[in-house]
Amino acid sequence: ALHLAELLGQEVKFAPDCIGPEVEALKQGLKDGEVLLLENLRFHPGETDNDADYARQLASQCTLYVNDAFGSAHRAHASTEGVTHYFKQNAAGYLMQKELDYLGGALDNPRRPFVAILGGAKISGKIDVIQNLLGKTDALIIGGG
Repeated sequence: ALHLAELLGQEVKFAPDCIGPEVEALKQGLKDGEVLLLENLRFHPGETDNDADYARQLASQCTLYVNDAFGSAHRAHASTEGVTHYFKQNAAGYLMQKELDYLGGALDNPRRPFVAILGGAKISGKIDVIQNLLGKTDALIIGGG
């Protein structure tokens, strides 16, 4: 919270959790323009399980959802996928848009030779990606298991 306060040039309040009555009380006490930083969402057991009740409680705290976490957007967690079911509209943040634009450009008009490296566990879950890349790359290197 201190680093964010320095970056913003204003006080940032910190909640010791990401849901619950204490967070709700801090949220209700905010005045226009004030900032409340929630505890790390990954510390909550419902996050990685994409727990629907946890996602609903997270979503109930705000009126707008913007995902700017490109590096974790592929994970079906409560804060990346679960909360989206509780908003009429969701948005991608600036970093997410920048990464998608870059990736789109790299796939649509790549510099040649174009070699893609795909890795990680559960390669069987990446078959669609592999098939898509086969028609676009000069070579495809696959690692992992």
